[in-house]
Amino acid sequence: MRISIPKEIKNHEYRVGMTPAGVRELVSHGHQVKVGVDCGAIIGFSNDLYLNAGAEVETVVEELFDWAEMIVKVKEPQVEEYQLLTSNHCLFTYLHLAPDPKQAKGLLSSNCTAIAYETVTDALGRLPLLAPMSEVAGRMSVQAGAHCLEISQGGCGTLLGGVPGVYPGRVTVIGGGVVGINAARMALGLGADVTILDRSLDRLKELDGIFGPRLKTLYATVDTIEESVISADLVIGAVLVPGAAAPKLVNRQLLTKMKPGSVVVDVAVDQGGCFETTRATTHADPTYIEEGVIHYCVANMPGAVARTSTLALTNATLPFVLELADKGVEAALLANEPLRQGLNVYHGSITHPGVADSLGYQYLSPLSAIQKD
Repeated sequence: MRISIPKEIKNHEYRVGMTPAGVRELVSHGHQVKVGVDCGAIIGFSNDLYLNAGAEVETVVEELFDWAEMIVKVKEPQVEEYQLLTSNHCLFTYLHLAPDPKQAKGLLSSNCTAIAYETVTDALGRLPLLAPMSEVAGRMSVQAGAHCLEISQGGCGTLLGGVPGVYPGRVTVIGGGVVGINAARMALGLGADVTILDRSLDRLKELDGIFGPRLKTLYATVDTIEESVISADLVIGAVLVPGAAAPKLVNRQLLTKMKPGSVVVDVAVDQGGCFETTRATTHADPTYIEEGVIHYCVANMPGAVARTSTLALTNATLPFVLELADKGVEAALLANEPLRQGLNVYHGSITHPGVADSLGYQYLSPLSAIQKD
């Protein structure tokens, strides 16, 4: 199969869809690989490393797309990218379509096959391609929040870990999934007073077993969310409904009750965010203030630590890329139900129920779409 790995063009996005080691694996299976010139140079993956791994380096983006059968990326295609897609392409990347009707329309118009990392499942129903970036984002959320709490950043001047004789900062994490558990781990490591909320009692029991009495666990209700948000110095939104828009769990009125200079970090921003006041920001301009509360809502947080993120992402995606390339896209999707859960768009149809429901499109099951074609 002919596989292209373009250079990412989203604002301050330095990750790349495949490491040189990943390319070498693909080439060893008999596949042809082209990479965009300097696609990984800034994170230490030079053109020479890709050439030594067996790839070709392409300087013309249009040629990179025209030549490819499968395109492996990190972030959702930008306008100038999805305009290059056709029915001959399989796009494999993060899509986050639920809050992005413009991108959905562009992918539908292209008639391409689009498989989203964030909705691929495993045999246990987990999200193996979302997990590594959720781990990174969860850990970064505390790092970013702690920085925003500094007076020079407009924060209230609270040190999360405190010092002897002084209370530590209070951190509230809404959501006990992969993002939440990693955020809690980092905040506890700093010495903060941490509360995590979730609606799964089994998950709360699991978290209690992992962290013991150091971590406060609460069943998420309107009351417990309100109480925990109001008392917090830092609130981390870590809610996920696979494929669908994130629920708005913190409204503007509740924000007005938070202390001035407190911070919210919305890791759910890719799916529209779980704060009413969320709007996506970039690493170039990461924060804004609403109701006296600093908002950090960068939509590609792991891009700030792009080398670590790229290595972790390739470890997770490579087996799926190999399966798609070795078997062919349709055959791989028909044979692998967890991979088939990742199919969001297929030749003009929306094939994920969460995306269809969020955007108001008619849903066509992946099996029906493939077999109809």
